[in-house]
Amino acid sequence: MNAQELKVVIPTDFSVQAEYAYIMVKKLEEKIPVKVSFLHVMQVPDTVTMNASGEISTCGEIDVKYVETQRDIALRKLEQLQTLYGEEVEVHLRLGKITDTIIRFASDAGVDLIVMGTKGAFGWKEKLSGSETQLVARKSNIPVLSLMCDRSDLKIQHLLLVHDFSKSEKMDLEVMKKLMNAFNCKLHLLQITSGNPENQQPEFEQQAHAFASIHEIQNYECHLLRDADVEQGVIHFNQMQEMDIICIGTHAKGGLLHKSATEKLINHLFKPIISFHLN
Repeated sequence: MNAQELKVVIPTDFSVQAEYAYIMVKKLEEKIPVKVSFLHVMQVPDTVTMNASGEISTCGEIDVKYVETQRDIALRKLEQLQTLYGEEVEVHLRLGKITDTIIRFASDAGVDLIVMGTKGAFGWKEKLSGSETQLVARKSNIPVLSLMCDRSDLKIQHLLLVHDFSKSEKMDLEVMKKLMNAFNCKLHLLQITSGNPENQQPEFEQQAHAFASIHEIQNYECHLLRDADVEQGVIHFNQMQEMDIICIGTHAKGGLLHKSATEKLINHLFKPIISFHLN
């Protein structure tokens, strides 16, 4: 595989959001060779399985004929994607729990990036379950690029990396750096603070410059912004300086007891977001 090639999987439920994901991948393909796989997951209980030949087996409580019919419908839709997008696009069908199956497939296939369109999640839906994209971002060790709408008009010139640069966490920035190199982007290093930015500015700049040096980043600017929280800070910074893609790490926590800024941005922000795990 080309060292600069991106190996991408697009989980699809055949909705317009999955189409947005493919449009975003085509935007990346303007500058980077991309190998694309579509994955459709049929959500079924663990008692329903499919072998390599596509034969369905169940425990007996679930009608095999019904599952076979749903399998055949999904296979036809995947074939239609290949017809629409070209034979070089791979298509895959798997059975299981959606989030876990996406993550396992991506890991087994050795992909660099999972690209998912999302409807977002708000209110009680967000509190109780969240979006599937949010859950994949929480659990996946592979970076996730998420978006809510058609970004075919996107010009990739400014990337925003949101981080607390006083932390010494290891960060895998390979995907972000590939985008920077391919599109000749400027990277904006943003830290949100609740304190006085004037007092913190000298130390912040020293830490941000050290971060850039360690990660071999050259074309960048540093920004320290006071705001209520990370989500509001990102929204307000983006209103002041239009960013094209947001990059942000997550500690893989979430749910009712832990509100992840990354997951809230995935659910609420109408911008492409690359999320990745912090170690």
